[in-house]
Amino acid sequence: MIGLIIIFLIFCPIIGFLIYKELRRNTKRIIVIGEFAFISFFIAALALFCLAWLIDANDYYEAIDPVDGGYTPFASRHLPTLIVFFVLSMLALIKLWYKGRALPPLLFSLFAVLLIIGIPISIMVIMQTSTNTERSGETFLFALLPLFYLVGTFLVFVKIVDQEASAASLKAYRNKYLNLLNQKLANTKQQPLWIFLMLAPVFIIVVTILMLFGQDANSITKVFTETTTWTFSQKTHPPFLEHEGHYLCTVAVCGDPKVVKPLRLGKRHGHEIVVNRQLLIANAFEELIQENAPRFHKVIRDFYDKYGYPLSKKITTTKASNAVYILMKPLEYFFLIVLYLCSVKPEEKINKQYAI
Repeated sequence: MIGLIIIFLIFCPIIGFLIYKELRRNTKRIIVIGEFAFISFFIAALALFCLAWLIDANDYYEAIDPVDGGYTPFASRHLPTLIVFFVLSMLALIKLWYKGRALPPLLFSLFAVLLIIGIPISIMVIMQTSTNTERSGETFLFALLPLFYLVGTFLVFVKIVDQEASAASLKAYRNKYLNLLNQKLANTKQQPLWIFLMLAPVFIIVVTILMLFGQDANSITKVFTETTTWTFSQKTHPPFLEHEGHYLCTVAVCGDPKVVKPLRLGKRHGHEIVVNRQLLIANAFEELIQENAPRFHKVIRDFYDKYGYPLSKKITTTKASNAVYILMKPLEYFFLIVLYLCSVKPEEKINKQYAI
């Protein structure tokens, strides 16, 4: 995907230059330069949008390490609906930009409807990506593409607002019903009304087709709400995987609950984590070593920080988490024996670990 983005950025000026040469023959120089610049920036905005999407690509139900990325602002389950409406809106924008009044009234009205449908969706995307409770660095990258779409839509409507649809009224369809509808839509005074009346039917038809491919009837809203940390998000995410923490934190989160037996939520370095008894015992043992042999603890801690985090990166499945939990059982019993031998109140020491 990153390779495609790089290709986009490399070939964007080339594509724009070819378009520039083609348009220069019949268009004023200033208009051609403006269109070339707009197309170039639009493609760059699309590439940046995809780049931000790669950074924040995890769904709300996934346990993640914040260092590796964030949560997606668009639910993957309902993403096809958003993509289809984006593609249709872009097709309408391109057609109306270059054809305008040359289109038959029926097609003109249809593309105008699709263009209008893209406006509230673009606004929703901008609002959705305007705030994030966990990160802020790349959120503006999401807003560039819908912003350019809104600007392009405004320019298209300015371009065609004074054009008369009667110029296209002479065009006819072979199908008598389409031709009849085309003639009715050719009436310039009635065309805004027809466009307004077509909004709901066109939207419903597109949604119905998407439902045949597994999308929900309200996927266009769920794509924003079934997310976490963003403006319209209504879901909560699992506790973050602490990138400087214990790999047993990863085990407690990712393992099969029947095997790893999570007990409760705890807090580590300001983040909520899932804890189980194995993790509590290991941390209590570490605390005991720190209290009685701080220099030895520092050696152990440095070793653990060096190898514990890379190990946690490899624990990516439930089976791997379960395996690590089982392999750690002998050490867990050893830690527990030491705690009962050296601590006056071992269970109290264990239970207070990661207390909220």
